[in-house]
Amino acid sequence: MIPHSRPTIDSEDIEAVTDVIKSGQIAQGLKVQEFEGVVSSYIGVKGAVAVSSGTAALHLSLLCLGVKHGDEVIIPSYTCPALLNAVYYVGAIPRLADIDARSYNIDPNFVEDYLRRKRAKAIIIVHTFGEPVDIDAFLELSKRYSIPVIEDCAQALGATFRGRRIGGFGLISILSFYATKLITTGEGGMLLSDTDDFLEKARDLREYDKKKVFQLRYNYKMTDMASALGLSQFKKLPSFLKRREEIAMTYNVALGKSYEKEGRIYYRYILGSPHAEQLIGLMEKDGISCRRPVFKPLHHYTGEKGFPQTEMAWERSISIPIYPSLTDREVQKITDSLVRLCPEGFPNGSGR
Repeated sequence: MIPHSRPTIDSEDIEAVTDVIKSGQIAQGLKVQEFEGVVSSYIGVKGAVAVSSGTAALHLSLLCLGVKHGDEVIIPSYTCPALLNAVYYVGAIPRLADIDARSYNIDPNFVEDYLRRKRAKAIIIVHTFGEPVDIDAFLELSKRYSIPVIEDCAQALGATFRGRRIGGFGLISILSFYATKLITTGEGGMLLSDTDDFLEKARDLREYDKKKVFQLRYNYKMTDMASALGLSQFKKLPSFLKRREEIAMTYNVALGKSYEKEGRIYYRYILGSPHAEQLIGLMEKDGISCRRPVFKPLHHYTGEKGFPQTEMAWERSISIPIYPSLTDREVQKITDSLVRLCPEGFPNGSGR
């Protein structure tokens, strides 16, 4: 079975983690600081705070911005529940937004329509599947309505917008280093910012021990073991991104698709079909694991309606394997199966 996702771990990664274990310093320490410095320099921001997950980074981001009980936070419906959890963690109210049909990203027009009528405390924009959001539009909304923007770059490390790496546009940005992300620390995340106050507050809140004054804090630390893996993985990020792009271009040619945009990276490769669920099952029988790219949109959890583009994307979209350790033979098997099972091809647009 060709898995839908698979981490790319080599002997250098294993050696890096082994060295930390042998050193005896396995919890948060100098490796964490080194990892924070490397990633923040790459993104082009002042600093970073490594934490235990992307969800933890989102939670701390909202706390840094002063989001509290009863505040409203705008998030896309077509995303994983991590955002919903983070909003609920601080007692805020999630206000879901529909997506742009072509990019799968949060629709700025939908958001502006909401902001004309009501106020919100923050917007979380997700660079979905590696394609940058229309950042100019959201920075304009941020200025016009005095609302801060948090960039969720969990699926887009290395992507750029107008020549700058994403993650440096919002007041705060976050990354995830889960096992199937662009680089991995097993579990892990990171908050990044140019604002000293946010960085200081996030560092204070991520650990609760040895504090002069008690307040609610968290056990959100990243370990040196995880950071050692992250540092080793980060060295290979350019080759990881290049291999993902090579596979995507192979898919484009084989499937007759155009799936390119300046600045994007290929975290996921998405196909659209009116028979998505059936195709996933047929690919499974061929020994290829495909998935819905989003298990369930958030409005299905909250019981809301009024998100037609999200609904269409969810019904029609299929995510096929794309990751650096995918072999040429596996890529060929995937394309052969898709061409045989869907001789009519795949449309561009929502569920490309």
